[in-house]
Amino acid sequence: MTGPDLPPVAVTCGDPSGIGPEIIVAAWETLRDEVPFFMIGDPRNVPVGTRIVAIDTPADARSAMAGGLPVLPLAFPKPAKPGLPDPENACGVVEAIQRAVELAGEGAASALCTAPVSKRELVSHAGFAFPGQTEFLAHRAGGGHPVMMLASEELKVVPVTTHIPVSEVPRALTADRLEMTIRVTDRALRDDFGIPEPRRIAVAGLNPHAGENGVLGGEDAIIIAPVCDRLRDEGMSIAGPLSADTMFHAQARMGYDAAIAMYHDQALIPIKTLAFDSGVNVTLGLPFVRTSPDHGTAFDIAGRGEANPASMIAALRLARGIASARLANTRK
Repeated sequence: MTGPDLPPVAVTCGDPSGIGPEIIVAAWETLRDEVPFFMIGDPRNVPVGTRIVAIDTPADARSAMAGGLPVLPLAFPKPAKPGLPDPENACGVVEAIQRAVELAGEGAASALCTAPVSKRELVSHAGFAFPGQTEFLAHRAGGGHPVMMLASEELKVVPVTTHIPVSEVPRALTADRLEMTIRVTDRALRDDFGIPEPRRIAVAGLNPHAGENGVLGGEDAIIIAPVCDRLRDEGMSIAGPLSADTMFHAQARMGYDAAIAMYHDQALIPIKTLAFDSGVNVTLGLPFVRTSPDHGTAFDIAGRGEANPASMIAALRLARGIASARLANTRK
């Protein structure tokens, strides 16, 4: 259900000195007849020569798409210079995200898609007290248990722990955290991805060979296996803990709808190998839909016309698709 009753997607500008503005423009050129959306940011930071339509409200975005990139103006202190992040613009980056959350909460936007930000700039110059946008969005939504899914046609994978040092993973990996992550993933497969009966959720072990019966580490037997057993007893289709080194080849992926990884690189290495340009970051467990491209600001190529917009295009399509699925669920 993607008709006129579904509001447009709000797209935050990200760091305007990165590739965000140019991949947003490229996405508009591809999706102008398919996915209504609007950018929140300073029109001065859109690449020169881009057709822009300044809008007063998100509702204006649909009719504006044909004429140019719809922009809900948000003035930044300074015009951005590609590749050179300006500390004075850091607060504007955060304000764009806050505005998108407000619009999603009001129902004026069907989803939000966030362009890449520089965490260093936000922490240093905007008082940003969060590891990333995901945690900030959860805070703005009133808490909860946000879960980061990396999604592509080839693979959907969810890390239980995210942006922490590897040395801290065993301590952060608790039974409660693992169980909640699996439950949120199962619910999202049903409600957001239209899989009423997920075939199986594959759960990776933490240690090599899933601990080798305790010889290579005890977390798999002590933490992961009991959670898997308990959820299987409830009727969930769970496989694991599995040796992570055999989970991601083509034949293995055919046997599950999503994989649960224990830490950041265990999840992101396989999906970036399989879908480097088209993977999408989806935040599960929020009251609104949020997606983002699965890459960073790429200051080194900003403004050169080299940025690949495929992940942004995929993120917008997925945001619209999930929003449509949720709307359809509310009408059943």
